[in-house]
Amino acid sequence: MSTLKDLLTADLRTALKARDELSTSTLRLALAAIGNAEVAGKVKRELSDDEVLSVLTKEAKKRREAATAFADAGRTEQAAKERAEGELLDRYLPKQLGDEELTELVRGALAVGGFDGKAQLGPAMKASQAAVAGRAEGGRVAAEVRRQLGS
Repeated sequence: MSTLKDLLTADLRTALKARDELSTSTLRLALAAIGNAEVAGKVKRELSDDEVLSVLTKEAKKRREAATAFADAGRTEQAAKERAEGELLDRYLPKQLGDEELTELVRGALAVGGFDGKAQLGPAMKASQAAVAGRAEGGRVAAEVRRQLGS
């Protein structure tokens, strides 16, 4: 079992004992998503910490998108709940890069790969995503790569 999954399980037990409903429900949903990812495919397998981080990132993104949708629909109470769940999941994710840090990492990845022009967007994105290593959302990385490639 990955250490991050162990941490989530331990935190779930603590939340259950403390009768913290928000943490309990959020961590249960996160662990269920991790369990679904483990059984996806032909053979059940244990996820690495990086794969668990990927699942948590997707879950946190779902919460942010749902909060925005609820807020736009005027359902402020549900939007606040989704935001709180997203913030709880963010505690388990690596610190997100600032704009300047992201710009520098993408610039370095493009320079190392020798990428220039929008025709090389795919390989440039792959190199940039590897350099960022999950510390920024894909949309932000894509926007920065496009900006630096001039497309």
